[in-house]
Amino acid sequence: MDQPLDREIIGLYDEFAHGELSRRAFLDRLARLVGGSSAAFAALPLLGSDYAGQIVAQDDERLNISEAEWDADGTRVTGYLARLKGGERRPGVIVIHENRGLNAHIKDVARRVALEGFLALAPDMLSPLGGTPADENRAREMLRSLNQEENVARLAAAVPFLAGHPESTGKVGAVGFCWGGGYANLLAAAGTSLAASVPYYGRQLAAEDVPNITAALCLHYAGLDERINAGIADYEAALEANNKTYEIYMYEGANHAFNNDTNPARYHEEAAELAWSRTVAFLKRHLAS
Repeated sequence: MDQPLDREIIGLYDEFAHGELSRRAFLDRLARLVGGSSAAFAALPLLGSDYAGQIVAQDDERLNISEAEWDADGTRVTGYLARLKGGERRPGVIVIHENRGLNAHIKDVARRVALEGFLALAPDMLSPLGGTPADENRAREMLRSLNQEENVARLAAAVPFLAGHPESTGKVGAVGFCWGGGYANLLAAAGTSLAASVPYYGRQLAAEDVPNITAALCLHYAGLDERINAGIADYEAALEANNKTYEIYMYEGANHAFNNDTNPARYHEEAAELAWSRTVAFLKRHLAS
């Protein structure tokens, strides 16, 4: 396939992954793009995720890993908690997953955050429904059944929980990807003590909600992500008009989900590494005691 066709296929997959297409409609359109049903089914593994490789091993000896749980207006929410051994106090970072739930990739990202010197908490936003299933398609369906207001409340409750952890300095930030990027924006305006938030290719807030933002923002966008990028201009104008603290970065040539190294079709190593270095520096600066 040439590069323009690759981008069209990736865009089609994004429509499916974000609930804009049924699986049947996605496969029918994919078959037309690649020349038939057999070719479409052969292309599916290239569009899906491969969790075999991980940047930070699950049993990395430098880390303590445990399950965490907190209450959000009577709802029990659980998450994956990672931090360096030693018990020192560290700033907290909430790691908000994509629309596939709390999977092996996001747990790996939480471990990377922990190795940077943070107390990393990755909530399982599907824990009130029994937890993230192994089937990605099922996880997406379950996430679409959730209520945005309840999701924000459950993430907001994680802020004081993490701030009050015995190994926390009390300063808390967030980073979110795709679905979680949208919630990283929402959490910044949720009226918590969140000090910094880093949405990766996340849906922007409506202009009328921007005055509620209380956290500094570091916004990462992919140059080829037309769907999400359509909202950038209005968002930045509202941030400017309301004197909000923010940084914005565009990664030309990168697709939506460019940070996800388990997805070879969309992972962009150069963009991911640059965005990660900027993310870590931003969080360290804004979460310093």
